[in-house]
Amino acid sequence: MSGLRLPVPDSPLIPVPPDPRTEHRQAVEEAFAAILSNSADLAPEALAAQATEFAGATGVVPRRLETLLPAGLCPLRPRCFRAGANPCISAAMTLITDTDRLTALCRDLARESYVTVDTEFMREKTYWAKLCLVQLAGSRKAAAVDPLAPGLDLSPLYELLADGRILKVFHAARQDIEIFYHLTGAVPAPLFDTQVAAMVCGFGDSVAYETLVARLTDAHIDKLARFTDWSLRPLTETQLNYALADVTHMRAAYEELARRLARSGRKSWLEAEMAVLTDPTTYRLDPREAWRRLKTRSGKPRFLAVLREVAAWRETEARRRDVPRGWVLRDEILLEIARHAPKTVDALARTRGLPRRFAEGRAGAELLAAVRRGLAVPESERPKPSLKVESAQGLGSVVDLLKVLLKMKCEAHEVASKLVASVEDLELIAADDNAPVPALRGWRRELFGADALGLKHGKLALMVEGRRLALVPLADPRPARASTRA
Repeated sequence: MSGLRLPVPDSPLIPVPPDPRTEHRQAVEEAFAAILSNSADLAPEALAAQATEFAGATGVVPRRLETLLPAGLCPLRPRCFRAGANPCISAAMTLITDTDRLTALCRDLARESYVTVDTEFMREKTYWAKLCLVQLAGSRKAAAVDPLAPGLDLSPLYELLADGRILKVFHAARQDIEIFYHLTGAVPAPLFDTQVAAMVCGFGDSVAYETLVARLTDAHIDKLARFTDWSLRPLTETQLNYALADVTHMRAAYEELARRLARSGRKSWLEAEMAVLTDPTTYRLDPREAWRRLKTRSGKPRFLAVLREVAAWRETEARRRDVPRGWVLRDEILLEIARHAPKTVDALARTRGLPRRFAEGRAGAELLAAVRRGLAVPESERPKPSLKVESAQGLGSVVDLLKVLLKMKCEAHEVASKLVASVEDLELIAADDNAPVPALRGWRRELFGADALGLKHGKLALMVEGRRLALVPLADPRPARASTRA
């Protein structure tokens, strides 16, 4: 990935004043004041209609409407939006259900330097996520696109997402990107993930969207519609308002994060993470790799060879039927079959939790064939277990020490520890100085990895200095021992 653009208001990439939203709102408020001076005798209903038309033309809802109109008539969005992260976005929620309006929206958004994007989807009953809504916001326009609308052609949306001139901003983008990749075969790019950026900027591990928005913009987002069924139609005003909040507030959050990244010099940290998100291989789900997602206690190659084949069968079957993997076979049943490798229908039917009718049917025959394929794999071609830490006396204490160091370093540098190293990474570092983990490469090594090795080998020590932990060098490190005794 060639350099991530971070178009923020003070960037030369956008030839506008530092905060054009303030100037725009001031001008609009003045214009609306002039309208009010000539509309003193209007009934509330007529004033509401005029104000709504005015908001649509200017992209701003004048704040004075809250005091001039009853709550039921005010075209402002509900309470969760009145903290307004972006006052230049029109308050009228737009639901797009036809191709012509979608084309016009995407044509307007194509003039933006960046667009915030979110999706609502359902996948509780399917293998592939069912896209139910796409929300988009530019500097002055926001809308929701209904992919379930009859006859709607999403090509203009896909072209917008593929436009390399426009930065696409998501929060926790992975599932959204997976959906678009499945639908189009392409990954939206360039890309900015506000959740990952927040981790780089020290907002903690996998910070929730509403938490991030509250901390960056002081806006409150009502999440009551979070668990709604997005596949049902018609959508309610509450649902649409909830959906809009996920892209309007994201604009202010993105701009603040972009400024912080520029000040901290950490754009390269984010680029490395975005390179993973924009890599199509991240979303190519090879059925023969499905076994790696399962938690296994055995690393025996024969077991893993059978597990690879039966897991690949389940993955393919779930795709074919478009149902969740667990609806085909639960993980524990799959692991039991791989462990015992049944060769007959009767042996398969004795698997705990597996109905006999399943074993006697088409699926059972295909599953037994998968077991036979696994057993037939030559020993030299059987999968090798994932790199795991061999149990050794005292290793748990070493890992605990590395956890303390990781927490200390991440707090000092204001970066989420999850972004630097996982518990599994620490276990591997404790066992091997050359462990193939990100924490021993690049900026992570500079921030944590090098000191982790130094602490492990007695070149550095932790001490309490005042009320804080400090890392201090040892002038005469003790020689390493082959073993220790309690």
